[in-house]
Amino acid sequence: METEKPLYSGSKGLVLAVDDDAVGRILLDRNLRDLLPVHSAASGQEALDFLATHNDVALILLDYRMPGMNGLEVVKQVKENPATADIPIIMLTSVDDAKLETEALNSGVSDFLRKPFIPAVMRRRVQNILNYAYLRKNLTAEVKLQTRRAEEERAATERLFEEMILALAQAIDAKDPYTHGHSQRVAEYSAQIAKEMGDSPQAVKLIYYMGLLHDVGKIGIPVEIINKPSKLTDEEYATIKSHTVIGAEVLKPIKERPELAIGAHYHHERYDGKGYPEGLAGEEIPREARIIAVADAYDAMTSRRSYRAGLPTEKVYNEIKRCNGIQFDPQFAEVMLKMMEKDLRGYR
Repeated sequence: METEKPLYSGSKGLVLAVDDDAVGRILLDRNLRDLLPVHSAASGQEALDFLATHNDVALILLDYRMPGMNGLEVVKQVKENPATADIPIIMLTSVDDAKLETEALNSGVSDFLRKPFIPAVMRRRVQNILNYAYLRKNLTAEVKLQTRRAEEERAATERLFEEMILALAQAIDAKDPYTHGHSQRVAEYSAQIAKEMGDSPQAVKLIYYMGLLHDVGKIGIPVEIINKPSKLTDEEYATIKSHTVIGAEVLKPIKERPELAIGAHYHHERYDGKGYPEGLAGEEIPREARIIAVADAYDAMTSRRSYRAGLPTEKVYNEIKRCNGIQFDPQFAEVMLKMMEKDLRGYR
């Protein structure tokens, strides 16, 4: 019992049954008509004439012994014609001759069936040939279709991921009304620095995500400490500093993107080794964190805070320049300075 849906089902086309024996043609029609429509031809020439005016033949069932033109001669003409060369052919014959079978297969015949055939076997072989022909014809298109679908699904997943972490970043920033949009700005500045450094689009996107999540650890810091307008006590400052470790722990369960925790954990390290939480120095600090550190400091200085207004661009420029090689990695500080120079040209 045939339960598997053929690959070619639903595709247009017909079977051309070529046999000088009327009974043979009837048998082929009866056994195949539910698979594809069957057109019968009583001779090789009649088959070639039909092929010359029809481009919907999916398969040829071809008898070997026929008057006027035998099956091999028909095969030769079919395969020599570019318009019909790709049509699969199954040869039918009562001749038990290995040499003939070899010659037929070498000439381009796809399969070989002996008469009298068993209908179920013949049907299965026809289905196999039709499936193979369908795959061969549609493989390129199918690969393109599946690739496009996979890319669309990947892009949709990436958009959802970005929207989720952006929402998370906005929720964290909302704890402090004076830092609204801070995480997104840091992410954008970080991505721009990475782009200016010649990083790949994938690397730029990754550091953008790291920037969005760099302050995620503040989820564990009391609001009253974050929003305190006066100077923090040593204990309060220690609590604030713990957001780097908390952030790394929050992001640790994301197994598919373990690198996301890098920015959260190390963005307060200093190039001179006097930062926190690990006191790393120079290139001991992960590259992405060194980039985010510059972007974070720039936005912190230019943004309005509860205890002061945002600093003017020129003052921020001078501060980053002063801390170049001390707090910041020189190469990334230089990129940020060049980006800022575009804003300073108007009055410097």
